[in-house]
Amino acid sequence: MRFRKNLHRWIPVGLVVAGCLLQSQAGAGDVEKLLFLVVESDEVIASNTMLGRFDRLDMSAKEKILDYKVSNAVAVVVTNQRFVAYGVQPGSWKSRRIIAGEKPESLEVADYSATLVTSDRILNFYGRTGTWSETKR
Repeated sequence: MRFRKNLHRWIPVGLVVAGCLLQSQAGAGDVEKLLFLVVESDEVIASNTMLGRFDRLDMSAKEKILDYKVSNAVAVVVTNQRFVAYGVQPGSWKSRRIIAGEKPESLEVADYSATLVTSDRILNFYGRTGTWSETKR
């Protein structure tokens, strides 16, 4: 009988505990920061903390960096000759050539994914597998 009498005191505590558990589980799917880029005028190095390695992007003498973005587990570098992406799980650079006359319009990266919109194509990169996909606009 005494428990029922004090039940109204325990309900708010139970709701707070349940809320804390739900909030911690919602954050469990977040991707931790595994990738960092060191960007110089003529060189890019990926620092892959998941695999404990550094991967240098090989660039030609006339290749220039126009833009780049990095998220927790994927990075994309836009040069005057190609689009190059890095995923932490494959631990390597993968590139796509720019089509003659093609102009980059927007670049977004988040977690393991990247989307690049150009004047001619929409390109996606998935950093878990290291694969590009594309469609014409």
